[in-house]
Amino acid sequence: MSNQQACGGCGFTHQCVCHLIPSIKSQVDLVLLTHENEFSRDTNTGKLLQQSLEKCEAFVWQRKTPPADLMALLEDETRQPFLLFPSDKSIECQQAVSSVAGDRKPLFIILDGTWQEAKKILNKSVWLQAIPQAHLNITSESSYTLRRNQDSGHLCTCEVGVELLKALGEEEQARQIDDYFQHYLKVFQADKCGHSLK
Repeated sequence: MSNQQACGGCGFTHQCVCHLIPSIKSQVDLVLLTHENEFSRDTNTGKLLQQSLEKCEAFVWQRKTPPADLMALLEDETRQPFLLFPSDKSIECQQAVSSVAGDRKPLFIILDGTWQEAKKILNKSVWLQAIPQAHLNITSESSYTLRRNQDSGHLCTCEVGVELLKALGEEEQARQIDDYFQHYLKVFQADKCGHSLK
């Protein structure tokens, strides 16, 4: 790889990590509803979930037009969507699956953006507000340090995906993605400093 040209896969200039991306088979169906600003940010971690998880789709959020393919998923009567968003009306993830989903397959939606953008996506999307909200019981601190002014207690998108897998009993799948994520953070910092990770 040229020192001047970033890899089209992982985005790194000095050390490609594409060969380290895990290929995870999971029973969890995951959707990222991504704020359009995220696609121009190299600090976005939703892409790590999309690269790693077989059943992870990403849709671009636009204020005036809901994504047609996502709306089709939401209208599928064999699925029960849940919006992963902690709020006064959200219920714990496992409880949501056992008490709400019934015999329908859960479909988890993560709002992929900054915390402020995630709140904006929800507030400006009436169709999202009708989806049952679920939250994760998280005890660990975020190890994500690529953005400034991150509020304490908030996880990045990749960490939310990892915690969701853990909550639903997919510990090994969660560990593999988290291992890649932790390595990715180290390579990111080295790449920004102009060298490969030692």
